[in-house]
Amino acid sequence: MTPTPTTAAPQALPSELVLGAVRLRVRDAARSVAFYTRTVGLSVLGEANGLVQLGAGGQTLIELEVAPDAPVRPRGTTGLFHVAILVPDRPALAVVLRRLIAQQIPIGASDHLVSEALYLDDPDGNGIEIYRDRQPSEWRWQGKTIEMATQPLDMRAVLAELPGTATLETPMPAGTIIGHVHLQVGALEAAHRFYVDTLGFDLTTDRYPGALFVSAGGYHHHLGLNIWHSRGGSAAPAGSTGLVHYEIVLPNVDAVNAVADRLARAGVEVQRSAEAFSVADPWGTVARVKAA
Repeated sequence: MTPTPTTAAPQALPSELVLGAVRLRVRDAARSVAFYTRTVGLSVLGEANGLVQLGAGGQTLIELEVAPDAPVRPRGTTGLFHVAILVPDRPALAVVLRRLIAQQIPIGASDHLVSEALYLDDPDGNGIEIYRDRQPSEWRWQGKTIEMATQPLDMRAVLAELPGTATLETPMPAGTIIGHVHLQVGALEAAHRFYVDTLGFDLTTDRYPGALFVSAGGYHHHLGLNIWHSRGGSAAPAGSTGLVHYEIVLPNVDAVNAVADRLARAGVEVQRSAEAFSVADPWGTVARVKAA
């Protein structure tokens, strides 16, 4: 449901907000597990009822919902642009980069000023970013706007920090998290109304043509929202490959209930469960909001 317009200043989300697990629907369990373990560097943490949990340091980051007959998500639909896995430091990024080069995986590589990032696709076409942040003291703000750019990554400099003990099988270390999720939406104005004016994220930049970036607590972005391939688009057919939902983790149940109540007052439908709720954006992309 489209949120009710309001002239009141939105209530900000808690500064302690982090992102939790991202659930993806895939067609071939063995193929996807091999990619996320041998190529990305995650570890299998559990498997039951058609759901495979993968993560690092014992924390689940990616959940694979296996559906062999799932239709392929059509190009131009809304949903996932990429899920971004944040490693703790540059040496950890170097381990991943070395592995991708050794496996001859097609990649993109960018320096975004706030971060250094590698880009690739999983076997079902889901976009994956693997990145490391620069220190927040190195980020440049103009008022409430973060300065970001897309520049070539100095891959030689990254590889120069490869730990001497690293091998191609070295997994992602403890402390690896989901740093952000980048979504494809149908219109930026409607995305701003939902994610900023109603849900309560802070806008950190609108200076990328065709995109908005939003966060909580002064991070450069927890969500990216773009119309680069989805302007005027709608959701993929139900049950398609791609994003099932992603998790927004708030510090406690009171914070979860406060956001759920705010959404309900704005006319946005929420599906509540114990200590959590699910909400869909105007294009059907689902966030599961839960307590830490």
